[in-house]
Amino acid sequence: MSAVGLYVPGTGPLHRVPAGPKLLALLVTGVALVAAAHLWISVAALAAAVAVYPVAGLSLRHAFRVVRVLWPFLLGIAVFQTLMGEWTEAVRLCAQLGALVLLANAVTLTTRVSAMLDLFQRLARPLRHVGVDPDRVGLVLALTVRSIPMVGQAWRAAREGYLARGMSGRPHLLVVPVIVQLLRMAEATGEALVARGMDEGEREA
Repeated sequence: MSAVGLYVPGTGPLHRVPAGPKLLALLVTGVALVAAAHLWISVAALAAAVAVYPVAGLSLRHAFRVVRVLWPFLLGIAVFQTLMGEWTEAVRLCAQLGALVLLANAVTLTTRVSAMLDLFQRLARPLRHVGVDPDRVGLVLALTVRSIPMVGQAWRAAREGYLARGMSGRPHLLVVPVIVQLLRMAEATGEALVARGMDEGEREA
């Protein structure tokens, strides 16, 4: 079971907010952070994103697990930005990314996939006039959301195998196992969709 992006039942304030407003707030927050491009605003946003978890009735362990999955990518960004520019820019970018990932995870933890699917289908209904199937659009977007915890699960599985072999100091060796794990998950998802007749539309066409 993945530690990132799974729905956690609850009655907290964030659980009671519909999927639409939560996703809209996440989008507005992301645009505002990128537009502001300010170091201390980004750091404050990161602190606020962590504070969202207990306020929403979620354990801080959920936030820690997100950081544990994300830190290698943040480290790479920080090193690159420090070498190519200034350390303050590295801190700003890492704080922005960390805040947005933590907030996105809080949204998925407090929102059922079925609620997101229904929202995406409603938003895609006007596209029927140009030949787009709203159900398929909703399914694709829901699978995209579901892929977030899949990446975390693949990373953790590869890391466990890495440590079990007594390897250390060569984190780049995790890249190929992670890709292999993701391909296997994608293949399993495709087989499950075919088993449920999701490819019938293409066959008829």
